[in-house]
Amino acid sequence: MVISPILKDEILIEMIGMKSKLQGITAVYFHDLFNKKIWDIINNKFQNYPTVMENELKIENVKLIEPKLVSENLLLKVHTERYFKRLKTRWDYEGARYTIGGCVEAAERIVKGEFKNALCFGVAAGHHAEKDSAWGGTYASVSGAVIANLEEKFRDIKIAILDTDSHHGNGTRNVTMGNHNVLHVCFCSSNRIEDENTKICVDSGYSTTDKEYLKKVDKEFINRIKKFCPSIILHLLGHDTARGDYGDRGLSRDFFLELVKMVKSAANEVCEGRYLINTHGGSSLSICEYIHPRIIKILADE
Repeated sequence: MVISPILKDEILIEMIGMKSKLQGITAVYFHDLFNKKIWDIINNKFQNYPTVMENELKIENVKLIEPKLVSENLLLKVHTERYFKRLKTRWDYEGARYTIGGCVEAAERIVKGEFKNALCFGVAAGHHAEKDSAWGGTYASVSGAVIANLEEKFRDIKIAILDTDSHHGNGTRNVTMGNHNVLHVCFCSSNRIEDENTKICVDSGYSTTDKEYLKKVDKEFINRIKKFCPSIILHLLGHDTARGDYGDRGLSRDFFLELVKMVKSAANEVCEGRYLINTHGGSSLSICEYIHPRIIKILADE
């Protein structure tokens, strides 16, 4: 069959449009298990999800995805066998596996160009999980599994991790130390630079303002990634720093929206918009339900 030049052009335009639409997808990973339990530290802040995101999930380029369990083989690439045996006995092990499974899949699909960015909800896993121990409501490493999977599948991958939970991400630091293709900038309570300038702690201030915190993010993270040139940004976004939450540093609930706008803009500049947010600390129901639906809109807005 001979296809006319005009029809060829129409097919090409349609294919380009489909590709652009696919590349512009914002993925939202959420499992119904997350709203059915009272989790350590963060309590039951997801009890009304995904209903509270109902309007945002109707946005054309937003896709809700149920995460799969991360493979135990991948977890064993991050954690010691001794700790892994203990981890498997925890009551919240399944929640941790769904959390990590969502982040691992989202990061891979973002790097492949299937998604533009993603918001991955999570429980029982995160930045306090070291190779051989854990505490603080996060008992398996999200960052370690994401990195191990990406490094296995993509040559010369570079990952920038922004940690804006209120507390030091000791686990993320532990599992990334020595890997100079991973930049970890943690906003906590001390100033420290180590591991050939790829592991940085920034004292965000016991009591600060939205403006001062954002200035520090611009100086200590945005400026660094412009030189580091990551393939993807992984943002460990806790809201425990908000006024009234358990890690209160004096920030307003709108701070988190401005922070995501800032990082998204930087991602567009340095890594073609490849940006993954994983929810972290904070137990305030009202703050949680205020920020995350709005974050979806920010991520989806082209």
